[in-house]
Amino acid sequence: QVHLVESGGGLVQPGGSLRLSCAASGLSFSLYRMSWYRQAPGAERELVARIYSDGSTTEYSDSVKGRFTISRDNAEKTVYLQMNSLKPEDTAVFSCNAHYSVGQWVYDYWGQGTQVTVSS
Repeated sequence: QVHLVESGGGLVQPGGSLRLSCAASGLSFSLYRMSWYRQAPGAERELVARIYSDGSTTEYSDSVKGRFTISRDNAEKTVYLQMNSLKPEDTAVFSCNAHYSVGQWVYDYWGQGTQVTVSS
């Protein structure tokens, strides 16, 4: 059974930093593309950052580029999101996603999410 467990969320002041973690189990982690998404109240879920299986390729939304860094530790089966210079508009539930496809088979898993609130 696959589990993705996020941690590291919380309340932080504008300009502060947080580091989110997503620990995976029950899957061949090194094969999976890992992503962080967020969903603010009343808004659609949006992709924040993505890292491919070998860790050499990353993608970021324009809204977080230069402030957030995604990384992964395949040995620890964990993906991280370092968030710096946080803004109130970063307030959202952050969820991690694991995705792997081969041929017609698609494997896609989600964590339960962790709340990030940026407020003074």
